[in-house]
Amino acid sequence: MIEILVGSQMGAAEYAAEQVAETLEKAGYEVKLHLTPDLTQLTKNSIWLVVTSTYGAGDLPDNIQPFVDQLAQDQTDLTTVSYAVITLGDSSYDTFCLAGKKISALFASLGAVLLLPGLDIDVLTAELPEDQALAWLPKLINTLPKSV
Repeated sequence: MIEILVGSQMGAAEYAAEQVAETLEKAGYEVKLHLTPDLTQLTKNSIWLVVTSTYGAGDLPDNIQPFVDQLAQDQTDLTTVSYAVITLGDSSYDTFCLAGKKISALFASLGAVLLLPGLDIDVLTAELPEDQALAWLPKLINTLPKSV
C-alpha cells in the first residue's frame, strides 16, 4: 500500500499527487490518496509518499499542518514506515521547498526510512509540476518492494 499524503494550499500539489496516484495505480500498486492526512487513517506498515507545497515563509499548507503537529506532539513510532517526499516551491525564496524538508526531518526523527532523496520542484520553471513528478516517479518505483 502506498499512502499519498497531500499538502496543498492552492491546488498544484493536489493535482500533482492525483497524477502520481493514477500512474502508480496503472503500474499495479494499491494507492490511497489523503487530501487531509490523518494519522488514524494511515497504515503504518506501508509506504508514505508526501506531495506538498511550501506556503508562505516555508510553512506547511493548512490541510497537512494538523497531521504534522499530531505526529510531532505524539512522537509516533514510524519505524515500520518507508517514505519519500515531493515538494513544490518557489526558488526565489530562501525557504525553497522547506515544507518538504520539515516533514522529511520529522519522519526521520520518528524512525521512518527514507526511500530516496526527495524531489524539489521549482514552480518557476516552464515544466509543469505534475510532469516533473511523473518523470521522477520511476526512481521511486525502483526502490519499492514488489509486494507493495
